[in-house]
Amino acid sequence: MAACAAVHRRRSSARMARWSSPKDPALEAALRRNRRWVVNNQIKRLLLRFPSRAAPVRFLQSRFKTLDMMGRAANWLRKYPSCFEVFSADAEGGGGEQEPYFGFTKRMAALVDAEEAAVAASEPAMADRLARVLMLSRGRRLQVSKLAALRGPLGLPDDYLLRLLPAHTDLFRLANPYPHRRNAAELELIRWMPSLAVSAVEAAAAANNSAPRFTCSLPASWAKSHARMEEFNSTPYISPYSKEWPVLGTDAEAEKRAVAVVHELLSLTLWRKMSILKLEHFRREFGLPEDTARMLLRHPCLFYLSNRYKIHTVVLREGYEGSELREKDPVVAAKDQLGELMQEGLHEYNQRRRAANLEKRRRRGEIEVKKEEEKVEDEEAARLDSAEKREERRRFYKVLFDDGNP
Repeated sequence: MAACAAVHRRRSSARMARWSSPKDPALEAALRRNRRWVVNNQIKRLLLRFPSRAAPVRFLQSRFKTLDMMGRAANWLRKYPSCFEVFSADAEGGGGEQEPYFGFTKRMAALVDAEEAAVAASEPAMADRLARVLMLSRGRRLQVSKLAALRGPLGLPDDYLLRLLPAHTDLFRLANPYPHRRNAAELELIRWMPSLAVSAVEAAAAANNSAPRFTCSLPASWAKSHARMEEFNSTPYISPYSKEWPVLGTDAEAEKRAVAVVHELLSLTLWRKMSILKLEHFRREFGLPEDTARMLLRHPCLFYLSNRYKIHTVVLREGYEGSELREKDPVVAAKDQLGELMQEGLHEYNQRRRAANLEKRRRRGEIEVKKEEEKVEDEEAARLDSAEKREERRRFYKVLFDDGNP
């Protein structure tokens, strides 16, 4: 099964490699910013598994391959002095020996606590999002193993089942229709929630006292795309929560509902974006066409497709104003603060390393310090944007959608 899944991913990736939208610099900048700190977020999650929030550096080193990382873990931690601190502590097993440990700095620990508080306060909203996703799916149920792919985009913590199910026994139920199969457990919606069965498009229409229809988020100069959107809107809007599903195929109604489903699903994500591979993973459950990427490209007014870092992503255009989210969830705001602290730490590390290199070169008589120091800031900015660094970011941060959250 794993081999078949890998073959499917390779085929899907090869097929989608031909498809991407004309570059939108603002949305590309948003994608670049959101992916930048994925590795550190995963390190943070690893550290939170320890009650003391401290772990041996060798433990992180043993997990480096799963993070798609190379090199020494200690060197990585030193790049972010504002986030992580390395210290010596008694080795496990006693014997009086000591070994390097790492943990959060005080500032990082405070922001981690703030993020945890934001997640806890968002549990009612999480339950609503999860219920809506189940209402979008065939049979109002999804495999728990598949839901893991949506956990990051929906802003669900690792232990979302333990958090949400005991508090919503009237809404969710775990079932296992195939006890003899591994990973066959399903999360089922027990009852339909009419108050939640209102899509983002329908809610916007109700606020404007108008009929529900899609809105084109492209500039007016994209006349042909606007015209195609008007033609698409000429037939009635089909709610993604409709209990009657059109037959899949080339039927216009089937595509109308499929577009509505993707639009609603992206509206439910915290960052209004999702990996297309993950989206296609739910074709049967959400009633999406075989080549979902091609369908999305037919609607550039609604969706932006990017292959940045060779990760095919669909972005809901109306969710962004330039490169900024129009509506920022409290959890996203907390994660943004963590990202800013990581950026600060990396800048501090780069400045220190730059100063050390200048000193070495000065001692060897290779440079005149004053002339070089005048160029430090400009050269530092150029270095961060170099091809080498772009490749480094692509390699380090391509794990985003395998995990899902920034």
